[in-house]
Amino acid sequence: MEDSRIVELYWDRSERAISETSNKYGKYCYAIAYHILADAEDADESVNDTYLGAWNAIPPHRPSVLSTFLGKITRRISINRWNENRAKKRGRGEVPQALDELSQVIASPDTPEQALDARELAAAVNRFLGALPEPERDLFVCRYWFLAPVAELSGRFGFSLSKTKSMLFRTRQKLKAHLEKEGFV
Repeated sequence: MEDSRIVELYWDRSERAISETSNKYGKYCYAIAYHILADAEDADESVNDTYLGAWNAIPPHRPSVLSTFLGKITRRISINRWNENRAKKRGRGEVPQALDELSQVIASPDTPEQALDARELAAAVNRFLGALPEPERDLFVCRYWFLAPVAELSGRFGFSLSKTKSMLFRTRQKLKAHLEKEGFV
């Protein structure tokens, strides 16, 4: 089913919207949740919470890209659940490690003024990602959006572990330089 039709089902408050969302994007949302939580049960709960979040957000919001909209909800819910669970062995250590790697480049908003600048920061990051070669961009997004483990990415992209780590490091350095040039760091 087309995304626009699924969004219309939400607007019509049809329960079929949930089943259509699950059929089309259930595995996608589960993959995001599982990479963050590393627990099948928690990932399933996060996906179910994603459907509830979409139900509550549509309307009034009408997402133009449903997959991105659902991915954002799943990611936020999963990170919140991970923070609640917070045990050292949960998440294979990937969540804090990935977030720590990025925190050295992008500071989180602490004040309302900084929070307002977050939109401009997101646009700058998107411009940066759009200028990267596809393999480098895909690797970066898989690591820092989906929070995939470096070893898994190494296998997926066919790079050695050291090459994968080096590429991620160099891309973070390029991002830092780009953000400095745009006045963010």
